[in-house]
Amino acid sequence: MSNIPELLSGHVTLEVECLDRLYPNGYIGKLATSGGLVTFMREQLGKPIPSPVVLGQVTERFREAVRTKAERESIPVYQFDHKEWKDDVVNQTRRRRGVRDGIVFIGVAQENAQAFSGEKIGGQFEFTRDKTVYVKHYYFYIDDADFGPLFLKVCSYAPWGIKLCLNGHEWAKRQLEREGIRHEALDNGFLSCAQPEKCRRSAIR
Repeated sequence: MSNIPELLSGHVTLEVECLDRLYPNGYIGKLATSGGLVTFMREQLGKPIPSPVVLGQVTERFREAVRTKAERESIPVYQFDHKEWKDDVVNQTRRRRGVRDGIVFIGVAQENAQAFSGEKIGGQFEFTRDKTVYVKHYYFYIDDADFGPLFLKVCSYAPWGIKLCLNGHEWAKRQLEREGIRHEALDNGFLSCAQPEKCRRSAIR
């Protein structure tokens, strides 16, 4: 029985080496420790008594800012069901909305996170991240002029970590579109390209 390389031999007309999905994580270093978090609440926010209430206020301001932006710019907000496959919703919404170079929609999901929790000990709160909590995460699904479809995920609770998802193939597609180079795109790659070398040079490696 033939193996996959043997079956593909002689049938592949375009080979492109490219990084697939990239998932950079972002965080503010000084907020990643309990001491830094307390200092942030006291000095940056001007709260003499650091407490979970303060963190809740920051979270609510963030949520309100998201709601305000969505209403002002008519951006749909979608509440994900925990049994739902996000990619299906995202692909359908992208096709329906057809947004170019902007926020397509905002998704909201309850997910696990290593967020801070506060416990009152000796008259003051101590903050730890030794437990997993279930909090809201906001997914900003974006169409970028250079990178194409991507999303930014933001945890709504301290220390407010973020994750950015990019796709190298989508970057390459946008570069070919910009130069007007004819190509046939797959969901995550290329079937053909009129100028293969330019396609290869456009790929992120």
